[in-house]
Amino acid sequence: MTKTPNPLSVLAADPQGRSLGLALPPGTVIDGPGRRFARRSPLVWVSDEPVGPGALAVHRGPAGAAGLQAVLFQGRRGLESWWTRGELRPREMSAPDDHHVEPVLRAYWAGVVPDPEEGAEGAELIAPFGREWPGLAEPGVPDGDPEEQAVARADELIREGVLPSPRLALIPAARGADAPTAMGWRGPLNHENDTARVSTVLRSWEDRYGARVLALGFDELHLSVAAPPATRAAALPVAAEHFAFCPDNVWQGSGSVHAYADEAVVGARTWGFWWD
Repeated sequence: MTKTPNPLSVLAADPQGRSLGLALPPGTVIDGPGRRFARRSPLVWVSDEPVGPGALAVHRGPAGAAGLQAVLFQGRRGLESWWTRGELRPREMSAPDDHHVEPVLRAYWAGVVPDPEEGAEGAELIAPFGREWPGLAEPGVPDGDPEEQAVARADELIREGVLPSPRLALIPAARGADAPTAMGWRGPLNHENDTARVSTVLRSWEDRYGARVLALGFDELHLSVAAPPATRAAALPVAAEHFAFCPDNVWQGSGSVHAYADEAVVGARTWGFWWD
């Protein structure tokens, strides 16, 4: 079987990617833990300087046609260029095709729900659900093109200061949900050390809610949502999935699944996750 060439390899000799139909700003190709491109397995291309609103709108379509997923990388104080610090470990990941969303989320739920000994306080945290996994939430109906909404939401996150100095990043992957696994991102390490399982959930949200990966930080993930739940009743099962996927959003955020549904899911056009 002929192996499909990694399109990032082209950028070593063609930095602006013109042969791929791109017109990139100056950037660097990273091939492994913290190293610049030196072998034949580049993981990600990252712009050398921050980009502003409109960057994804310009580059996302051409990048997709070249077999690359365009997203934003955001650093934070002390971790301004986390993608160069040996944090990318694709060889430690399985493949998203190895997993199914229902058992992945069921296992996450079982690992984060309170013990019965916690009594009323623990029950209140996950109400109206119990310790048994409640099942997948019903899909939504996008009210517009998910890709168009994705670039609009990305611009909003930049303007609102959620992403104050993002870099443009290109990752070789067939779909956005697979990009974190393809590059070996380890943001949820304290909750999940196999990012392929994270991508499995992201694939399902792509399909059910028109979600798209917008940005990655050291331990943060931002998605656009084209079909957000419009009511509390529809949002609660989605909030349960979020709690299973990223419990810190509730434990160190809203304080309960019910409050989280009201604050972060009903009508929300972006979903943000962070793992402590």
